[in-house]
Amino acid sequence: MFRPLFVFIGARYTRAKRRNHFVSFISLTSMIGLALGVIVMIVVLSVMNGFDHEMRTRVLGMVPHATIESPQPIDDWSVLAQKVRQNPQVLAVAPFTQMQGLLTNDGKVQKILLNGIDPAQERNVSIIDSFVKQGKLDDLKPGDFGIMIGDKAATKLGVGLGDKVTFVAPEVTVTPAGMFPRMKRFTVVGTFHVGAGEIDGYVGLTNLEDMGRLHRWKPGQVQGIRLKFADLFQAPRIAWQLAQQLGEHEYYARDWTRSHGNLYQAIGMEKSMIGLLLLLIVAVAAFNIISTLVMVVNDKRGDIAILRTLGSTPGQIMRIFMVQGTVIGVVGTAIGAGLGMLAALNVSAAIALLERLIGHKFLSSDVYFIDYLPSQLQAHDVYMVCGAALLLSFLATLYPAWRAARTQPAEALRYE
Repeated sequence: MFRPLFVFIGARYTRAKRRNHFVSFISLTSMIGLALGVIVMIVVLSVMNGFDHEMRTRVLGMVPHATIESPQPIDDWSVLAQKVRQNPQVLAVAPFTQMQGLLTNDGKVQKILLNGIDPAQERNVSIIDSFVKQGKLDDLKPGDFGIMIGDKAATKLGVGLGDKVTFVAPEVTVTPAGMFPRMKRFTVVGTFHVGAGEIDGYVGLTNLEDMGRLHRWKPGQVQGIRLKFADLFQAPRIAWQLAQQLGEHEYYARDWTRSHGNLYQAIGMEKSMIGLLLLLIVAVAAFNIISTLVMVVNDKRGDIAILRTLGSTPGQIMRIFMVQGTVIGVVGTAIGAGLGMLAALNVSAAIALLERLIGHKFLSSDVYFIDYLPSQLQAHDVYMVCGAALLLSFLATLYPAWRAARTQPAEALRYE
């Protein structure tokens, strides 16, 4: 098969055993360093993608994309929902009523954000059904004052299915005997585990009608409606527009960027900065090729001189060593890409196994918004990392190849 002379000689130099074994060792370490840099970049970017994905699907699947609320209780939420659904970006609407307070049981206290929901409507805007561990959402029946809490809150309070907990509202009731906090007994009818500490520990669900009674509202009144959008990044703009259309002084909008926007932006910024820092590691490994090829050029001065006397041009000599350096970059990048993809696909399971073996949690839900290490391999990240590694490897070959092309035959053969 026909191959250009510079490709044949450059590939042969890569395979051949050199007299100077140190040069071979440096070449091998350059290849290994480049492969390790590619592995680390692919794994870390996949983990950051995993955090981004879990933030979107889990946390933002439980947190409303946006809400339309009113300073006063809304009497007929279905009419309001019908108007909102006319916007093509709105996929689903569900009513809600909230109240912050405390849950107590046997001297244990846990702060809670209690959400009154309609189980049938809530499924359209929330992914809670996918994370129910005990009981089911339909057990939140009106009049029963049932409550569903996260497993983290249940563990802290020491309660399970069928146990009673007391909800303490941030209001007081005035009686002839004095002022007393408003309290209501709830029955635990289910638990859920989303994997996000702030949800599993501080969010509770109860029936919409029961929450209205706790507020002492009329039957059917709600605090607002929860919206699910086709594109959650459009939620701030569209929710504000909907509130303006419904009545600027009657309704106001809230969206997920107020509660979790900073966290989501931090994840994106961290991915960019970490990717840049890791690219410097790849650059260091790639530019080790410079030292390798410089030593190869010194080792092959005699061969270069002979090729020049046989008629090879400086350009051909330059391409020979560019081929050799490029081969080192391609092999190192290919090995790194293969091992990096394998590691990225299995890092979550490996970390979970390590946590079970040593009995220690690396990601605590008390500190992080999820309690496990996610990973999502994306093709464009692999292409970007491999492209950057190959480009840096190619650039690293230019100076040594240019130096080889400047070798003078007479000067190189003087002491041969």
